[in-house]
Amino acid sequence: MERRIQPAVQGILLVDKPIDWTSHDVVNFIRRRFNIKKAGHGGTLDPIATGLLVLFVGQATRYVQSFEHDDKEYIATMAFGCETFSNDGTGEVISKHSLEYIPLAEIHKVFAEFVGDIMQAPPQVSAVKINGKRLYKLALNGQTVTAEPRPRTIHALEILHYSFPYVMFKMVCSKGTYVRKLCSDIGARLGCGGYMSSLIRTRSGDFGLGGAVTIEQLRSIGRDDLKSYLISPSSVEAINQKRLAQ
Repeated sequence: MERRIQPAVQGILLVDKPIDWTSHDVVNFIRRRFNIKKAGHGGTLDPIATGLLVLFVGQATRYVQSFEHDDKEYIATMAFGCETFSNDGTGEVISKHSLEYIPLAEIHKVFAEFVGDIMQAPPQVSAVKINGKRLYKLALNGQTVTAEPRPRTIHALEILHYSFPYVMFKMVCSKGTYVRKLCSDIGARLGCGGYMSSLIRTRSGDFGLGGAVTIEQLRSIGRDDLKSYLISPSSVEAINQKRLAQ
């Protein structure tokens, strides 16, 4: 019996990652659902985060390194009043603060201090390696290790809504910037503690969330239909060449 050879599926797929899924969960779902051997992503999102995950499928995986350093845009909400071990709403509360109303003008002032080139220490719960071991694994074993701060750039911080004790803001930043650590650092600077309660990635480089497909949509289509959602390798190459020329 002649074995049917399936046509190649390749390109960039923009996915709206659901909450509680890891980035690797999404990659594995695409591989299994559409019988694709090669797939990867261009920047991790934590399980608590939703929004744009840029996936590289098939031969397009060769472009991962060209796009993974792109600036990112997020909409986040931070809460004042306590600190958590993970710097977000999933972690154990390690300290609570008595809260008094913080004027919006004071919050604007502190936000402005974090715009530009900064040094940011990775969170305790992160994939950063120290002496060959990832911080989150050390944390699970009860070891607290402080990683050296790394240079990061925050291009813009815009407060979108303030309803004490919550602040929603938009952030544009360089690759590797931890939004949850920023929330913790802002809370510390204000003297009231803070953590990230929600996060949505709305843009990664040239790609926006508006062009992303949901997991529910992907569950309802077959392998051949997936091609209509892919940015073709030729389009990816054109984007890459345009960026290199700038």
